[in-house]
Parts: sequence; C-alpha cells; structure tokens
Amino acid sequence: MLRFAVTFLVLLVALFAIELTPPGKAYFVDPWTNLVARASAGLMAWMDPGVIAQGATVASTKTGFAVTILAGCNGVEAMLVLVAGVLAYPAPWRHRLIGLAIGIVAIQALNLLRIVSLFYLGQWDRQWFEWAHLYLWQALIMLDAVVVWLLWIRAVPAPAPARA
Repeated sequence: MLRFAVTFLVLLVALFAIELTPPGKAYFVDPWTNLVARASAGLMAWMDPGVIAQGATVASTKTGFAVTILAGCNGVEAMLVLVAGVLAYPAPWRHRLIGLAIGIVAIQALNLLRIVSLFYLGQWDRQWFEWAHLYLWQALIMLDAVVVWLLWIRAVPAPAPARA
C-alpha cells in the first residue's frame, strides 16, 4: 500500500508538472482543450445549429453568449489523477491500458455533459452558472475519476501478495 501511495504521488506531481510546462501546454493541454470545445459545439449543433467553436471558445451565433474552456474545465486534471492511479496500481499492463481507455472516455463524456449544461445554464441564469461551474461540476468531474478508478480496481485481478 505504501508503494502504491508513493508511486501515485510521484506520478501525480510529475504529470501535473508536465501539464504546467510551456511544451505541455502547447502540445497537449491547448490542443486537447480545443478538441473538447469542438466536440461540445458539435454535440450541441445537432439541436442548436447556431453553436460554433473557435479555439477553446464555444459560442452561440444567435444569442452571442460564449464560454471559453480553460485549464481545470477541460477534464485534463481528472484524467491525470486517473492516469496516476491506474499506473501506480500493481495490475497487468493490458488491464491498465483498458482501464485508461475506458476511464478517459468516461471522464470526457461527463465533461462534455458538463460543458453543454453550463453553456445553456449560462444563457439562462449567470448566478446558477457560476454555482454549477465552481462547485457542482468541479466536484463531479474529480469524483468521476475516483469512481472510475475504484470500479477499475474491482475489475482487475488482485495483485500478488508481497513476499517477505
């Protein structure tokens, strides 16, 4: 358990440090954020053709309302927590890769729901938008990462006991 905890913390710090570097931002965070914005706008455009994405901004051409997806709202931090947890856990690599793939999809699916709901909530009532954005969805995205990791742990074979 101690080895898992130390490995998890080291990986988490390293991943967050990489995320914050200029190359990490330029080559991963910014392109990912733009992809999330395009996916969100594409999803909303099925029902609301006036929704467009420009870079990390999702906007309504009808109302002029727009949201810009920033760090912390793109699901990257939740994915990093999941990645550190899955990689630190003593499981076969095949199971780790499956867990990462399913977990990242689950986190981003919930993140898309988050962005869509906040986009429409922001057009309806700014006060509710702020509350949902700052309190509700921040907690739910991190909780999603933890729940996915816990479900994954239950699905993987139990690690072999350590030898004395």
